[in-house]
Formats: sequence, structure tokens, C-alpha cells
Amino acid sequence: MNIVDQTQWIKNLAHEEGFDFCGIARSEALSEDARRLENWLNQGMQGSMKYMENHFDLRVNPNKLVPGAKSVITFLLNYYPEKAQSPHLPKISKYAYGKDYHEVIKQKLNRILEKLKKEIGEIHGRGFVDSAPVLERTWAQKSGLGWIGKNGNLINKQMGSFLFISTLIVDIELAYDDAFAKDFCGSCRKCVDACPTEAILDNKVVDGSKCISYMTIELKEALIPQSMAGKFENWIFGCDICQDICPWNRFSRPNQEAQFTPLPEIMNLSLIDWEEMTEEGFKKLFKESALKRAKFSGLRRNLRFIQI
Repeated sequence: MNIVDQTQWIKNLAHEEGFDFCGIARSEALSEDARRLENWLNQGMQGSMKYMENHFDLRVNPNKLVPGAKSVITFLLNYYPEKAQSPHLPKISKYAYGKDYHEVIKQKLNRILEKLKKEIGEIHGRGFVDSAPVLERTWAQKSGLGWIGKNGNLINKQMGSFLFISTLIVDIELAYDDAFAKDFCGSCRKCVDACPTEAILDNKVVDGSKCISYMTIELKEALIPQSMAGKFENWIFGCDICQDICPWNRFSRPNQEAQFTPLPEIMNLSLIDWEEMTEEGFKKLFKESALKRAKFSGLRRNLRFIQI
């Protein structure tokens, strides 16, 4: 196959694996992002996420992750659920309703990479899902899949922002998509104004150390800052406020991934149910869920905090 045919074959393969969108950009060092990331870190907006300070050179240069990298393939996978939790329950972010997306997407990327090797020949590549030093949103924008909104999320014009982003970095030339050049947020400030902890600044910068998602998942300290009391709006794992308020998410539609089918318990657990849960019960119930990332002790801390 020639480059154009190879590129189309990869995009067809992405849709066969259930991805909703696939775009491809030329691999290059991200010098502008490097400056922005360095400034963000210098201001301490990473909070206690010290891993954000590690592997700086890997984050801004794909060739450090895959020697000889020529292309960055970006995939978007819809996770918007058919139904949301009842508003009176302790709230879980929609991305964690079903099976842990890291495992689901990792399997898809591995299958695509194996098929690429069989079809095209000896190539080198690595797949990345959120937990590696890759600036996924930048690559999605460079691949023509959307723009980065004021809340820091990638926004796709057809489907909004309830989308997982993953990448496959490979050492073969492909046909590249044009970068998404326009910002359709305009003068809208709904996400900025809706954030109860004022984590979203009005210049497309999110202060991670103030974000409810950060404090309910990433913050490993025994106590959440008292200054945040009364601001969590019942969120105990993650937060969807800035996405729920975004006008572009009127285009969201229920996902078609069976593995993202919500766990009945997540949709129905009351505050009393959570309080009565044992650690053994937590591990059994959420063994395949992203909730295990916060651990039982973290969820217990969060439950106590929303009752202050």
C-alpha cells in the first residue's frame, strides 16, 4: 500500500476497534507546549502530582518515547453514558461508570499495532493511554480532532468532550491531517463561572491543585484542605461540572462500547451504602473499575469531606 492507502486502512481499523475518531499528525518536538508546561509547573499548579514534573523531555518530544518516530496517531473514544446517576447520590465522574478505560483502550491499541505489523511490516511503535508522559490533547488538536477548551478538555465539534484520548506513536510516514485551527469557545465563560473551586482560570489554564478531580483522586494526603469545604457539590470521585455545563456537550450521545456499561452499584449506591462498605467489598466490587485508583481509604476520606 502507498502512504495514502496505509493511512486510510489505519483509520478504518480504528473504527473497527470502536474508536469514534482517528487523526494523524507528523511527529515533532512540541516547543510551544514545553514553554506552557514549564510555566504551569513553576506556578505549582500540579499540586502534589509530582509525576507531572518527571520526564519533561519525554512529554514534549515523541522521539524520546519511540526512537525514529514519524507519526502520532490519535484516537477518540466516546464514554458518554445513556443515563447519569441520580443527583442526590454521592457523585462519580461519568468516565468511571464502567470498566477501567485504561485496560479497555490498551487492548484496542495493542490489537491495532499488531495488525499494523502484520500488514505493513517491521515497524516500531507504542500505544499510550493517559498514564504516560504524552500531551494527548495537543496531538488531538494537531490531528484535526478538535480544540482545547477553556476547561482544558479537548472539544470535538461533532461530539463534545466526553471522549477518551489515546495515542499510537509509530516510526512510519503517513498522510497527515490538518491541525484544528479554530477555537469555538469564543466568549463563553460557562465552565469558568460554574467551577465551584475556581480552578479554571480565564486564559485556558486549569489550576490542577484546586480541581475537584485532583482532590478526590490524585491528592493522597489524609485531609482535603478545609478551605474547600462545602464546594464539592457531592462529588466523591472526579468531577463533571465543567463538562456538563459546556454547550458543546449538547451533541454528546450514548457510547456504543459494551465495556463502558455502568456498574449497577455505581448508579445506585447511597451515602449509607458507601459508609457501610468494607474494604474487602470495595476491592471486590471495583476490581475492574477506575475507582480503585482512589483506593478505599481515599473514597472514605472523600465521603467524610462532602458531609462537612
